[in-house]
Amino acid sequence: MGVPAFFRWLSRKYPSIIVNCVEEKPKECNGVKIPVDASKPNPNDVEFDNLYLDMNGIIHPCTHPEDKPAPKNEDEMMVAIFEYIDRLFNIVRPRRLLYMAIDGVAPRAKMNQQRSRRFRASKEGMEAAVEKQRVREEILSKGGFLPPEEIKERFDSNCITPGTEFMDNLAKCLRYYIADRLNNDPGWKNLTVILSDASAPGEGEHKIMDYIRRQRAQPNHDPNTHHCLCGADADLIMLGLATHEPNFTIIREEFKPNKPKPCGLCNQFGHEVKDCEGLPREKKGKHDELADSLPCAEGEFIFLRLNVLREYLERELTMASLPFTFDVERSIDDWVFMCFFVGNDFLPHLPSLEIREGAIDRLVNIYKNVVHKTGGYLTESGYVNLQRVQMIMLAVGEVEDSIFKKRKDDEDSFRRRQKEKRKRMKRDQPAFSPGGILTPHALGSRNSPGSQVASNPRQAAYEMRMQNNSSPSVSPNTSFTSDGSPSPIGGIKRKAEDSDSEPEPEDNVRLWEAGWKQRYYKNKFDVDAADEKFRRKVVQSYVEGLCWVLRYYYQGCASWKWYYPFHYAPFASDFEGIADMPSDFEKGTKPFKPLEQLMGVFPAASGNFLPPSWRKLMSDPDSSIIDFYPEDFAIDLNGKKYAWQGVALLPFVDERRLRAALEEVYPDLTPEETKRNSLGGDVLFVGKHHPLHDFILELYQTGSTEPVDVPPELCHGMQGKFSLDEEAVLPDQIVCSPVPMLRDLAQNTAISINFKDPQFAEDYIFKAVMLPGARKPAPVLKPSDWEKSSNGRQWKPQLGFSRDRRPVHLDQAAFRTLGHVMPRGSGAGVYGNAAPPPATYQGNLYRPLLRGQAQIPKLMSILCTEVVRKCYPLKIVTSHLNCSGQREERVKDMRPQDSWRGPPPLFQQQRFDRGVGAEPLLPWNRMLQTQNAAFQPNQYQMLAGPGGYPPRRDDRGGRQGYPREGRKYPLPPPSGRYSWN
Repeated sequence: MGVPAFFRWLSRKYPSIIVNCVEEKPKECNGVKIPVDASKPNPNDVEFDNLYLDMNGIIHPCTHPEDKPAPKNEDEMMVAIFEYIDRLFNIVRPRRLLYMAIDGVAPRAKMNQQRSRRFRASKEGMEAAVEKQRVREEILSKGGFLPPEEIKERFDSNCITPGTEFMDNLAKCLRYYIADRLNNDPGWKNLTVILSDASAPGEGEHKIMDYIRRQRAQPNHDPNTHHCLCGADADLIMLGLATHEPNFTIIREEFKPNKPKPCGLCNQFGHEVKDCEGLPREKKGKHDELADSLPCAEGEFIFLRLNVLREYLERELTMASLPFTFDVERSIDDWVFMCFFVGNDFLPHLPSLEIREGAIDRLVNIYKNVVHKTGGYLTESGYVNLQRVQMIMLAVGEVEDSIFKKRKDDEDSFRRRQKEKRKRMKRDQPAFSPGGILTPHALGSRNSPGSQVASNPRQAAYEMRMQNNSSPSVSPNTSFTSDGSPSPIGGIKRKAEDSDSEPEPEDNVRLWEAGWKQRYYKNKFDVDAADEKFRRKVVQSYVEGLCWVLRYYYQGCASWKWYYPFHYAPFASDFEGIADMPSDFEKGTKPFKPLEQLMGVFPAASGNFLPPSWRKLMSDPDSSIIDFYPEDFAIDLNGKKYAWQGVALLPFVDERRLRAALEEVYPDLTPEETKRNSLGGDVLFVGKHHPLHDFILELYQTGSTEPVDVPPELCHGMQGKFSLDEEAVLPDQIVCSPVPMLRDLAQNTAISINFKDPQFAEDYIFKAVMLPGARKPAPVLKPSDWEKSSNGRQWKPQLGFSRDRRPVHLDQAAFRTLGHVMPRGSGAGVYGNAAPPPATYQGNLYRPLLRGQAQIPKLMSILCTEVVRKCYPLKIVTSHLNCSGQREERVKDMRPQDSWRGPPPLFQQQRFDRGVGAEPLLPWNRMLQTQNAAFQPNQYQMLAGPGGYPPRRDDRGGRQGYPREGRKYPLPPPSGRYSWN
C-alpha cells in the first residue's frame, strides 16, 4: 500500500508485534553443503500450517538488488529466486499448504499507479545511464582508473509485468522448482503447493486473500489454521486483519537503512556515481583474496504477529458507555477503513492527513469521540455507512486550518535547527586541513581502505612544495571562502542568510495562509474553488474510491473498470452531503488481457517487450493513441522534498480508444504471443506421499474432461475444482530444466493439475467475523508492554514466539575471559565489549598475553566449562585430615543460582589432583600471582585443569568430580506433531 512510513509508525507504536526470526543455516562438511531439514520442528517455537508468498516482493530484490551486484543473466536471477524461497521455507516450515502468487493483470484502479511507476523507472533509468556515461568520460579524461565497462544489456525492471516473455519463463522455472523440491526435499513431502502465475488475473496478495475468503466459507475449513504471509507491503497488514483469522502472521525482511551500495562505475563502496573519482581499488587481504566479498550482511527476517496487534487495537478501541454493543471485530474493520485516508495504492491521501504527523491517532481520537453520535460502526463486511463517515470527515475538516499551520511551523523549526547545525560544523572545522598523504586520520585507521599511501614520498613532497610556491600570497585582510581558498580581490558579496541550505521547491498553494482552498483547486485542478459542481464531482469520485477499496479488501474486486480520474484528493471539509452519494459499481466487468495491460502501463522506451506492430502505436507520430506515451512529463512535488514523493502528471488512458486502436493489430500476433495474451488459472502440485496424489493420477488415467470436486478429507478441508492440465507435471516423465545450470528431473514422482477456487454468486457477501470454533490465542501482552509502548522508550522485541526463551548471553566471568585471551590490535579495540571489573576486584584485569600462549583452545575450554557449570549442578568433593587423623570429605554443590557470582578469587580457587581430589594452592604461589599479575598463569585453573590443560579422565573412563554412572539426562522431545510415517 502507498504508505511508506506506515510500518515504521506501527512498529514503534506497538513494539510487541515484532518478533525476530530464528533461522537455521545450512551447514558445510568437507566442502559439501548440507541443507536444512525443514521436516524437523520449527525453531521459532510455533508450527505454521499455510505459507503464502507474494512473489513480486521476492522477484524484484532478486533481479535488481540494491545492496549487491545484480545477477549477470536471467538464469542467475532464477537461481536467486529459488534460493530466496528456500530460505523462507526453512524459516516458516509450513505443514499443509504453500501458495505462490505472482501479480497478474491488475484492476484499472491499480493500473494508474503501475503506469506512474513504470514511466518513472524508465525515465530515471535513462537519466542514470546518461549521467554514468558522462562521469566515466570525465574521469577517463583526467587519467583516472576505472574497470572496463561490462558489455551487458541493461535490465529493465519493467519486464516484471504480466504478458512479457520474462514472466512466462519465470512461470516455467517455478514449475520445475516445485517439482524438484517435491521430489527431493523432505520438508515438502506432505505439502500441497499452489502456483498462481502472472496469467491469472489479480494482484498477488489479493489472489491470496481471495483464496482464504473462499476457503473460510466452506463447511470443512479449519478455523484454527495458522497462516503466514510473506511480503513487505503495508497493505498486507490490513489484509491480514480483514480476514478475522485468529492466527495470522506476516514475515518480512527487516529493513535496515543506509545499507552500503556499490558505485555503478568502479564497483567500490562508500560513494555514488556522481562522486566517483576513479581511484584504483584497494587490495583486500594479503593476496587480494577478499576482492569479491561484500561488506553487507545477509538480510534478516522478522515476524509481525497480527494476533498481538489485535490485542493492542482491542485495548485502544474499547469504549465505555456506548449506545450499542461493543464488537472488537467491527472496531478493527473501522480502524482498517480509517487507515485508507492516509494513503493506499488506489487513491491519493487527503492533504491534511500525513502519517508522520500522527494522522491515524488523530482519526482514532475523533472516531472515539464521534462514535457515540453515529449510533453504530462505520463499516460492515466491506460496505461503508456514508452518513457516519461524513461525521468523521467533517470533524477532521474543522481542524484542517490548524493542521496546515502546525505543519508549516514544524518545517520552519526543522530548517532552523539544520541551519544552526551547519553553522556549528563550519565554525568547528579547522581553518586549514592538509590533503593527500598528510590528510589526518583517526587513530587506528591508518590502514583503512580510505587512507592513501604515497608510492613515491619524495615526488609527493616536491609537488606539495610547488603547489605552495605557486599559490598567491595572502594578506591579513584577505577573506577566505568556505573551502579555505582566498576569495577574489575586493571580496565577494555576502550571500543570503540561508543560501547554504538546499533550494526548496516553490509552493504556490501555501496551505498555511488564508485562501488555501482557493489556491489549491486553482493550482491542482485549474478550476475556481467557487465551482461547487466540480468540487462535488471530485468528492463523489473520492467517496466511490473509498467504497471500492474497502470492498476490494473484504469481498474482492467490485469492478475491474473503475478508477479515480484525478491526480489529487479533495479536502476533508469538502465531504458534505456524501450520505446520498451512490456507491454501486458496474457488474460483470472483465479484466484487461496481459498485452492490453502492457499497452496501458508501459512507456515507449519499454516497447521492446511488445509485438512490433503494437510497439509502433507507442512511437508512431500518426498513431491514434500517441498522446498516451509522452516522452517527458512533469512531476509535481506537491509540498514534498524528493521527486519520488511527487505526483507524476501523466494523461489517463482512455479504455475505449485503446481497445479501438488494438483491434487493428490483433491479427499480427504469433501463436506464442496469443498464448501469452490469454488469461490462465492456478496449478496445484503434490508429491507421491500426499493423499491427493493417487486421486489426481486416476483423473489423468481416466481422461476426465469435466471439472471434479476436490475431496476435502484428502487435503485438510480444502475445496475447489480440479481440471486436467495440458502442460502437467506427471509421474515417471522427465521434467526438463529451463535453467541450463540445473539438471533435469529424470525420476519424477510429483504431479500437477489445474485448480479453481469455490465459486459464489456475484452478490454473495463474505462475512467479516471470526468463525465458530475459532480459539483465540493466549494473551501475549503484559502490563509492562503497555508501559514500554506508551513511554516511547526503545524496546528490543523477543526472539522467537516463546516468551520463555532465554537467549544465549555471556555473563561477567565470560567477558573477563574474553578480555584476557582475545588478541589486541583489532580495529575496535580489545576492551570495547568487555564488562567493567567489579568494585571489589584488586588487581590487573587486562593483562598482556604471553608469547606462544594458547588462546582459542583455552577460551573454548573455559566457555564450555562455564556453560556446563551453569546448566547442570556440579558437586565438587574435597577431602582433608581432621584433628584426630581421620579423613573427612566435604561436598560443595554449585547450583545454577550461584553462577552469577563468577569465578572465585585466586586465593579461594582449588586445583584438581589425581590422587586426593583437590587441594588448595600453595601460599607462595598465591603471593607470586598477586604480586606479578602481568605474567601470572591462567587464573581459571579450577575450570581448565592444572597448567591450563583440560582435566584428564581417570582410568575408569569417568571424569574427576563426576559420578561414575553418568548423569541422567531427560529424553529428547518428540519430533513434532507431523510424522513421516
